[in-house]
Amino acid sequence: MNSVPVAPNSKTEIDKLYEANLALRGRIDNFLQQARINEEKQRKFQTLEMRLLGLTSLTALLREILFPNYVTFKWDVISLQLHDPEYEIRRILAEEGRHLVDHPAIKFAAEQDKLVSLHPHSLFTSLGPYKAKQHQGLFAGVAPHMPASVALLPLVRHGKLIGSLNIGSYEGERFVRGVRTDFFEHLASVLAICIENAVNVERLKRLGITDTLTAVNNRRFFDQRIEEEMALALRDKHPLSCLLLDVDHFKKVNDTHGHLIGDQVLMEVATLIRGQLRGTDVLARYGGEEFVALLAHTGNQVALEVAERIRAAIEDTPFNLENGSTFTVTISIGVATLKPDDEVVLGAIPGERLIGQADKALYDAKNSGRNQVCNSGLITSAENW
Repeated sequence: MNSVPVAPNSKTEIDKLYEANLALRGRIDNFLQQARINEEKQRKFQTLEMRLLGLTSLTALLREILFPNYVTFKWDVISLQLHDPEYEIRRILAEEGRHLVDHPAIKFAAEQDKLVSLHPHSLFTSLGPYKAKQHQGLFAGVAPHMPASVALLPLVRHGKLIGSLNIGSYEGERFVRGVRTDFFEHLASVLAICIENAVNVERLKRLGITDTLTAVNNRRFFDQRIEEEMALALRDKHPLSCLLLDVDHFKKVNDTHGHLIGDQVLMEVATLIRGQLRGTDVLARYGGEEFVALLAHTGNQVALEVAERIRAAIEDTPFNLENGSTFTVTISIGVATLKPDDEVVLGAIPGERLIGQADKALYDAKNSGRNQVCNSGLITSAENW
């Protein structure tokens, strides 16, 4: 019986084809596995983005950004730095009762150069190892340990940096150059829009509580806020100071130079007062040419020093007229300070009492020649008001 001849290399060629097929199947499996991973990542990011887009409260938005589900994303350290040159965002948070000292993950940059230095080469996500000189300030006070690798997401609106979301991992290989960043970049775009929208919503809300001429808070807002600040001071036993400020001889300014100049004076006076206050202090136009300020966690001596700086700043500021001449105005200030003691009963003292003490001090300043600061003295909550 004759046997069928076999080509000398036929088995070797079959083996090669088989091995090539296995390698191809392995690459396809890897591709499908990566596709499933990317699909899962996309689903997680989309879920987060939908939650962000559904929030209009700035406080709720920041909470969602800074405290995402760890099981979902496994981000070890997160901080958010926002461009806030006018202290607007900080005032919004302070007015909602958020003390920034308790939220170290929220950081602010008054100068945009500080943000640009984080993203000097492009407005795209940057990945790499943690560098103390560059990154320490971003994560200081946020977590007990600094991350090993970081992802910095620039937040851009209309071509300008408005912030940076900074994500850190304790794994050195988690955020490395060369890894795809398209999910991060999409998240950064959504986040920038959400932050801008939330700030705009807060601005709209504040239109009803802002004095349209001077752009500081109005009387209605202040009346609500002082009760909140009084309750906090009484509960936490911290001092609360009130400044009542009145532009001297303001009727003469209107009579001499006209109401348009008078309005300009009030706007400039409000700006000068705000310039001597902290971003967390509450300033409001109390009526006419009167302003009022609340300084939380501020004792009587410091309040007097702040009032004196305000008085001097206004006295030293010339106001220009169209004919090239200038004039100056002065201001009288009354100061009152509540210093709660251990005998206080929560809510026992209404805010109008503190304002009343400041008003008495202002009356003394007016009767003593104006352009001065008068003090009502230190008031303890145990005294008979």
